[in-house]
Amino acid sequence: MCLHYIVREPKTSNPTPPLLILLHGYGSNEQDLFSFAEELPDDLLIVSARAPHDMGYGGYAWYAINFDSVNGKFSDLTQAAESVDKIASFIDEIKVKYNTNPDKTFILGFSQGAILSYALSFKYPNKVKHVVALSGYINEELFPAEIDNSIVTDYYISHGTVDQVLPVDWARKAPILLNNFKLTNVYFEYPVGHGVAPQNFYSFKKWIEERL
Repeated sequence: MCLHYIVREPKTSNPTPPLLILLHGYGSNEQDLFSFAEELPDDLLIVSARAPHDMGYGGYAWYAINFDSVNGKFSDLTQAAESVDKIASFIDEIKVKYNTNPDKTFILGFSQGAILSYALSFKYPNKVKHVVALSGYINEELFPAEIDNSIVTDYYISHGTVDQVLPVDWARKAPILLNNFKLTNVYFEYPVGHGVAPQNFYSFKKWIEERL
């Protein structure tokens, strides 16, 4: 497999289970979002992937975030694009290994994971059917030059109103852009920082359940 991962098998018998891929944020690891797994629907095969760039002390990144006096904080877009490709290949590997339902593939990303989930859904149209983007934003620099108009992916978006890492204004642009592409989406804000409030969890859980 092209990425290290941990898995929660479905708790119900299904020869072709629906698949949920989890993508953690910068400096975290595959255990982080996996803490949600036991509370999510029993039908799901849940796979939590580890980002490829080792930051030490158990932390990993999908791409580097650099700092300098000229550009301030900026993302390594080459690494980000490489990670999108790697995630796409990883999803294909998981689909084959576990014989998942191709029409019920979900991806849930937090922060960097959300940014790459958006990018993946545009660069690899319909590889995932449903995107849950938590505390992230759309980086159009990671989009392909031509947008495929056959995309039917839908999106659950949420963000903290006092997020100190990624400003909520960045997240608010996502539904506007998705609406321009006529893509179904819902957007929620919660009075938290760079994290997931309990009511946020129950909201996206319900959204997932409605699509199983």
